[in-house]
Amino acid sequence: MRLRTTGTAACAVLLAATALAGCNRESDGAKQGASGKVGIDMPRTDSDFWNSYKQYVDKGVDDGVVSALPLSNSQNDVGKLVSNVQSFTDQGAKAVVMAPQDTGAISATLEQLAAKKIPVISVDTRPDKGDVYMVVRADNRAYGVQACEYLGKQLKGEGKVAEFQGDLSSINGRDRSKAFASCMKTKFPKIRVFELPTEWKGEVASSKLQSTLAAHPDVKGIYMQAGGVFLQPTLALLEQKKLLKPTGQKGHITIISNDGIPEELAAIRSGKIDATVSQPADLYAKYALYYARQALAGKKFEPGPTDHDSKIVKIANGLEDQLPAPLVTKANVDDKKLWANQLEKKK
Repeated sequence: MRLRTTGTAACAVLLAATALAGCNRESDGAKQGASGKVGIDMPRTDSDFWNSYKQYVDKGVDDGVVSALPLSNSQNDVGKLVSNVQSFTDQGAKAVVMAPQDTGAISATLEQLAAKKIPVISVDTRPDKGDVYMVVRADNRAYGVQACEYLGKQLKGEGKVAEFQGDLSSINGRDRSKAFASCMKTKFPKIRVFELPTEWKGEVASSKLQSTLAAHPDVKGIYMQAGGVFLQPTLALLEQKKLLKPTGQKGHITIISNDGIPEELAAIRSGKIDATVSQPADLYAKYALYYARQALAGKKFEPGPTDHDSKIVKIANGLEDQLPAPLVTKANVDDKKLWANQLEKKK
């Protein structure tokens, strides 16, 4: 991996005989220096996106990228996450991979891990406070902006839009919501947005959409911040109300989502929804395990571009590797590079 790293003892020895690019490859010393068990917590099982992420994590562990303790599942409950992390440390974990859904309530646990010199890799979410070795995440503000710009153009700058906001206690929910609102206000002031907080719960989104449609039957667009939990209940409700018109047909409600799961891609192909922003479940797993290994090996990273089309940025409590998240529409839904298409082939 040609990620920008600061020097280590192993790197200094290698530099005497080879170029810096070689020093930064994973095969050069990092694998040899990585040792110790890694505790990995799954954030939930009620989302197709996170279930896909788990498949990639399982494969990485099976392939020996890291030596992992038995995986835990915090079930979208920060209390369970705290308990699971304590269990990891009791079992001798030397690094922890987590995806805290409540990014404000995990700071005390992160402080305890830092005191024990146990590095933390946070996947998809950025903790509000508490040291992290690396956050593996896409730019969630860009998600909101892409959704805004797509809907704005499709609706020609006018109409009503329902927005399923994620849990606002999560940095992801806040980032997507703030960016979407700011973009709409600036670029499409004639579009009226109904902000519907959901706590990432599909049944809450469906109930609030039903109420919104009853009061405003002329809603022309929907932004779902997480297709993994919102897609099926949304499509079921629209079909029940005979509002699920295919793309191009009169009365079609333009829908853009976030996640990029196979079911979303299938819905784009059939014209039920129009677009999604593909969160890289495969890359989340790959680089979560990669950075866990690098942390065990004592590697240090610096802000800057990587060799996997991302950028490491400095954040208040550590570093964040911002992975690419492409917009998927009918034009590129069959792109073989999309992780969901690769997953479909394996089934």
